[in-house]
Amino acid sequence: MKIATAEFVNSVSDLSQLPTAHLPEIVFIGRSNVGKSSLINKICNKAKLAKTSSIPGRTRLLNYYLINEEFYFVDLPGYGYAKVPEQIKTGWRKLVEEYISTRKNIKLVFELMDSRHDPTYLDQLMVNWLEYYEINYAIVLTKADKISSNKMERQIYRTSKIVSNDELCKDYIPFSAISGEGKDIVLKLITEGLSS
Repeated sequence: MKIATAEFVNSVSDLSQLPTAHLPEIVFIGRSNVGKSSLINKICNKAKLAKTSSIPGRTRLLNYYLINEEFYFVDLPGYGYAKVPEQIKTGWRKLVEEYISTRKNIKLVFELMDSRHDPTYLDQLMVNWLEYYEINYAIVLTKADKISSNKMERQIYRTSKIVSNDELCKDYIPFSAISGEGKDIVLKLITEGLSS
């Protein structure tokens, strides 16, 4: 997979606003500030395609990016940021679960987790959702440059404990937006996901 073109399309706050073009969708989800925007920018080789922020909870919409004029990247709202009002958190959960449960275009979901920490309850809940709706996914362990290879092995093992369906979980990918570690594996999985 080589990404030749990538452009922002729109931000969606309601499922009625989803693109009508029936293109395949590759989805990115994870806790607030886990590095979704940085991953998207890295694999697209465009530093400012997806907006990054040091303030968690900034992505509150489904952000759509058209890739190679053939498929979409969909950046889902981050979850788990405590300072966001409960009413907004509830709205995010409803939007995300409705999207995951009803969208037929989803080919693969990348579930991002911070490699420096064990999976949270919300990480496990998201994995449970993906498995319940029988959606193929891969777990990306971000910020891989910040921990040793031995600790990464331990984190992959701990993360594997929240996975119930090994057929749906395609891989565990150490990823660094700084070094580019894991980029080729992410692109390979996208290619495989689009062809499935």
